[in-house]
Amino acid sequence: MSVDLTDPGAPLIRVGGDLAFTTAAPLRHEVDRQLAEHPPVLVLDFADLQFIDSTGLSVIVHAWREGQQSGTTLRLRSTPRFLDTILDMTGVTGLLARPLPDGEQSAGAPGSHRSAASA
Repeated sequence: MSVDLTDPGAPLIRVGGDLAFTTAAPLRHEVDRQLAEHPPVLVLDFADLQFIDSTGLSVIVHAWREGQQSGTTLRLRSTPRFLDTILDMTGVTGLLARPLPDGEQSAGAPGSHRSAASA
């Protein structure tokens, strides 16, 4: 995992390797740390992700839920095909597309190219 704060309005967290029960805690901690700053957008980049389990998936849902509460849009970037499939099968894709509480449309829909945020 690495963090790019070049754009303070859209911090970027790059996630690589395995996102699983034994490795998800640092990402969850970093997501919470970034969301505490209330950025307009939080970007999770999964270009180097190799594997994800249900705990890893729960970190994505956690980031979305906490972002909803603070007005931060969650964007997933460079999601591998297997992650797109998992997000679709579990209904998380639809969850991420839900609008923010103030009616602003979330641009969190996953996809390698669909949500290539400017981060």
